[in-house]
Amino acid sequence: MKPTSSLQNTFCRRLKQARLVKGFSQKGLGIAAGIEEFSASARINRYEVGVHQPDLLTLQLLAKALEIPAAYFLAEDDQLAEMILRFAEEISSNAP
Repeated sequence: MKPTSSLQNTFCRRLKQARLVKGFSQKGLGIAAGIEEFSASARINRYEVGVHQPDLLTLQLLAKALEIPAAYFLAEDDQLAEMILRFAEEISSNAP
């Protein structure tokens, strides 16, 4: 297993937290993000434990399935990440 960076560890933690908050299994999230059913669970697991990193398109699809901005996963600071979530919630609640 290759060493992981702090940002990668943060991504892994946030992905798992967001998945659990939304009530997705690893397989369910993968399927919702357009990953083939056969490999969906394994791929999400590998993203969550840091074995693999999603490409940017996959990151966007995961964020869309979780209904959160992709920037949330990439924010280096937890406070900034929380602000991104709150801002996105505010915008969606004020949408016509």
